[in-house]
Amino acid sequence: MGQVLSVLDLQRVYEVKRSVFSVQKEMINALNGVSLELDRGKTIGIVGESGSGKSTLARCILLLERPDSGTILFMGRDLLSITREELKTLRKQMQIIFQDPYSSLNPRKKVFDAIAEPLLFHRMVDKKEAKDRVIEILKDVGLDESFVNKYPHEMSGGQRQRVAIGRSLTTEPALIIADEPVSSLDVSIQSQIVNLFLDIKDRADIAMLFVSHDLNVVRFISDEIMVMYRGRVVETGTKDEVFLNPLHPYTKMLINAAKGKFFKKEGEDFFDKDRGCSYYARCEERKDSCCDSVPRLTGSKEHMTACFRES
Repeated sequence: MGQVLSVLDLQRVYEVKRSVFSVQKEMINALNGVSLELDRGKTIGIVGESGSGKSTLARCILLLERPDSGTILFMGRDLLSITREELKTLRKQMQIIFQDPYSSLNPRKKVFDAIAEPLLFHRMVDKKEAKDRVIEILKDVGLDESFVNKYPHEMSGGQRQRVAIGRSLTTEPALIIADEPVSSLDVSIQSQIVNLFLDIKDRADIAMLFVSHDLNVVRFISDEIMVMYRGRVVETGTKDEVFLNPLHPYTKMLINAAKGKFFKKEGEDFFDKDRGCSYYARCEERKDSCCDSVPRLTGSKEHMTACFRES
């Protein structure tokens, strides 16, 4: 099938002030040894609460911000060691869909200009062919040619997201990263956009990272699931293994929360980045030894977890 993306031991640390009035700073490990492999035609769903590192991972893979260390292999090329010109050539093979379709579209540009821009920039069509290609792309995402001359403010949130998805497909990429693409939409529109992603999977042989905090959406669209907490991967595996047989207490909590069950967040402020499990304070299954060392991912390729209770 062919491997499109390989990420190994990605690290990203931010230096932040403890408060607005403080001069003291602390180091936040947004990504702490994250690794993954993604084949062509497959979708990995990345789930976790806000602050788990999902969006940071997406931005680092695309080099929208540079990781502090690690390896990113895309189509066999090491993105952290290639030249700027080489990266520019690879850009058309990797695209991102942002959370807010309104802010990701230029309010002063019509839909035609938004979609035609990458086509013309990468010289995939000439100006005469651009309009026909844009109309074709719009039809692929469920919009008719009347949208060619519309501005973003003249469309609904769902229509704007369809345009954003269409724009990401213009260069026929090998990889699409969808960063919370349905979270800003109404529930009724979310299902339409999810179905559109499923249609894209059927029609195009694209590798996809689907970032979301909504486990129901992720299960519906993904082949594999990767659960993140505090910058670490705590569980990964096939979607059925992760959802039907969750091993990590955090994954169990997320699944229960998706079902509307109440959960406690006691001990949220406790986090020792130098030792111990980062989920220790919130875990109802913790042991004393869990705060002594960091658990590593163990298990089979189909299902791995970072939990001492499962090792």
